[in-house]
Formats: sequence, C-alpha cells, structure tokens
Amino acid sequence: MFNKLVLIGVFSALVTGCASVPMESSEASAKAKRFAPPSQGQAGLYIYRTSGVGGALKKDIMVDGKCIGESAPNVFFYEEVKGDQEHTIATESEFSPNEIKLAVASGINYFIRQYIKMGVFVGGANLEVVDEAQGKEAVQGLEMAKKGTCGG
Repeated sequence: MFNKLVLIGVFSALVTGCASVPMESSEASAKAKRFAPPSQGQAGLYIYRTSGVGGALKKDIMVDGKCIGESAPNVFFYEEVKGDQEHTIATESEFSPNEIKLAVASGINYFIRQYIKMGVFVGGANLEVVDEAQGKEAVQGLEMAKKGTCGG
C-alpha cells in the first residue's frame, strides 16, 4: 500500500508540479515579443513551451549541438542562427534526444513548440514547427528564459 502511495505521489508531482528556470528581465522579454526581423544574414528561432503535463520537468534544448537552455512551463527562448541553411533543434527526452531539422531563410522568424508527453518512466519531450500566427500568440503569453544553462 505504501509503495502505491509513493508511486501516486511521484506521478502527481511529474504531472502537476512546476519547474522553474533562470529568467531574463521583463524588458528583454518584451523586446523579443516585438518579433523584429533577425540580424542581416540570420534567421530567428523562437522555441517555446506552454504549461500542461509534465510541469515539474525541465528539458534541455539544443540548436546545432549548442545548449540554448533548460525549458520549464510558460517560457521561451530566442536564438539567431545563420540563414539559408539547415539547423538541428533538439530536446532532451526519455531515452535519447528528439530532434527536428529545419531549413531556414535569412530574415525570417520561426516558431518551434516544445511539448511534454508522459512516457514509460518520465515525461518525454518533443518539438514541432508551428505557423507564425500560432507561435506569436503563444509567445505573447510567456516569459523569456535565460540561455546557456542545460542540466544534462
């Protein structure tokens, strides 16, 4: 009986708890939400996660093997990458990273949603590219996390 209660408690924490990560200033977040075009020769990546299942989980996000940061519910990251080429965006998941390949054009902002779905042992993370309208609407309700800290 005790083991069942412990298991229920752990599962509940994974589903409903809330992880936190270091955040940027409200000014930096507001500036990113203006959705200005990226720098010359660059493309912009808005990578975000809304609330939902797996709120207690933090998941690393990488772009071309570089740590962008650890996600938590209701945060986004903004990263500029070289335009007119393909990039790999990856997220930590249950057993191995899940990744997408995205060919980007210079001068364009792209929106990638990270989402958590419960897996065999803990929550697995995945990524999907969303259209500009959906991405902008989602990011408007989020705050920008500080880049560069991954948990491994």
